[in-house]
Amino acid sequence: MGKPKHYRPPGKKKEGNAARYVTRSQAIKILQVSLSDFRKLCIHKGVFPREPKKKVKGNHHTYYHLKDVMYILHDPLLEKFREIRAYQKKIKKAKAKKNDELARLLLSRAPSYKLDMVIRDRYPTFVDALRDLDDPITMVHLFAMLPAIDRLKIEAKRIHNCRRLCHEWQAYISRTHKLRKVFVAVKGIYYQAEVDGQKITWLAPHARQQVLTDDVDFNVMLTFLEFYEALLGFVNFQLYHSINVKYPPILDPRLEALAADLYALSRYFDANYRASVQEPQVTGSSRSEQEQEECDLRLAQLQHQLPANEPGALMHLVQNAASEIEEDEATKDCKKLFQNKKIFLSREVPRESLLFVIPAFGGIVSWEGDGAPFTGADDSITHQIVDRPTQGHVYLSREYVQPQWVYDSVNARIILPTEPYMVGRDPPPHLSPFIDDEAEGYVPDYAKTIKQLQAAAKTDVQPLPGMGNDDLDNSQNMLAEGYISRTEAMEAAEKKQQMMLLEKQYHDDLKMELQGVSTINKQSSAESLPDAQQIAIDIEDPSRLMMSRKKRGLAIAIEMGKQRKKDQVEKLKERKRNIEAARKSEKKHKKAQLS
Repeated sequence: MGKPKHYRPPGKKKEGNAARYVTRSQAIKILQVSLSDFRKLCIHKGVFPREPKKKVKGNHHTYYHLKDVMYILHDPLLEKFREIRAYQKKIKKAKAKKNDELARLLLSRAPSYKLDMVIRDRYPTFVDALRDLDDPITMVHLFAMLPAIDRLKIEAKRIHNCRRLCHEWQAYISRTHKLRKVFVAVKGIYYQAEVDGQKITWLAPHARQQVLTDDVDFNVMLTFLEFYEALLGFVNFQLYHSINVKYPPILDPRLEALAADLYALSRYFDANYRASVQEPQVTGSSRSEQEQEECDLRLAQLQHQLPANEPGALMHLVQNAASEIEEDEATKDCKKLFQNKKIFLSREVPRESLLFVIPAFGGIVSWEGDGAPFTGADDSITHQIVDRPTQGHVYLSREYVQPQWVYDSVNARIILPTEPYMVGRDPPPHLSPFIDDEAEGYVPDYAKTIKQLQAAAKTDVQPLPGMGNDDLDNSQNMLAEGYISRTEAMEAAEKKQQMMLLEKQYHDDLKMELQGVSTINKQSSAESLPDAQQIAIDIEDPSRLMMSRKKRGLAIAIEMGKQRKKDQVEKLKERKRNIEAARKSEKKHKKAQLS
């Protein structure tokens, strides 16, 4: 009898997946650590399970790449975990011998570890850390709202640290006007900021009592939180130093006691930022050679833009270039949105969110309570954010609006009319800025209204509904000149094409009538073709027949996705038609009752 097909003599080296991948139990055996320490090491070092094509040990095992395991094996953190493990045995032994004094002494000298080198290893550059910041900020915001529970090892010190990191991050985003989008959902409030060209999106839960469930492994989440706290601390340090502000900030203890940490941080920013701006700039010999070379290069590049024989033109150009480097156009627009607006918050509105959003767009904000910058009786207040139907004292010099007005104005980048958001009215639908309506194929009515308001704010000419043929002919010219958007130009071109087809069909019918051929025979001959045959002709086009089975299946899946999107859009349109019909019938019913 011959040898089996996959025969391997004893002692021969393993090959393929058997050599590349190891199971979790094999990895623990190689590292000589416990399962909990192995999980911590994997989370800190960014090692995750793999899915090999061929699972040698079976489908019920978790596999890791051998290179990842060897990467952990040579890490100093592994030796530190072993040292901590041995030290915990000493403490346990002292407690077993009832030597409380020795146990207390050992606990006070317990070894600890830092994740500084791990963060430097995983994120070589600052941009790498910013790209991976979505989950850390979301996790830190989540734990900042959780209650302290000793049973789940959620300590109050940990929660206070998370709140501090969140407020420091929000204070930087608000002070530098980097916030771009806000959306209030059932899960919480979604924010998106743009820092150094990287878009960072995170979710902050609502400020309510959180109920913890038993189906969540908080030990794993706390391990992730430990790494995320260190990462966010490094990021905040770098961001604060980039704008010449000392880190960590020293806050006013009175404002901290009043839970006004964000306002205290904004005051700290103002004090440090003014001091850094008023410092004389370093010139002459104190400037390094590298900075001098960069300035000379910049001046040489800008030399061709100078007007001829104009004194002081070079200095103005250099100042403009420096301002362009500091703030981009989006930041300037966000900075001017709530400029010269003084907003007061009532006690029933989400204070922390609005204290973060309004200053990020250039507004001045205060609230009801101790430590506020100004009181509610100030005559210079332009808007008051309220969320209850009745008010104690109404000032005629200010407008009373619901909190949604702030978020919708932020997403639209214009000051929206306050009439739809007045107290006691049902506000307009809160549209998500994270969804591209044109790509989805359905544009809500309020989105169209916002586009018209944006065009009016930019003094653009909007096309009127019911465009004529002359307007349709000039749709491309209007698109090039910026009067209409690309979607409106495409709609106009489609409308023009449909009109041309109808006109051609009309002329063909007239010719056939003159020749004595009736249109009924033409329609009957067209309808005589079976539907199944027509479907087969439409589907089996030459390009589809030349595809491989895999690509054909992918094409079918893409078409199914497009059809699903169309069905969803049709469902939304049908719902809209039903709502409008219900409103019309309700108006008719009211008129009938009045008459």
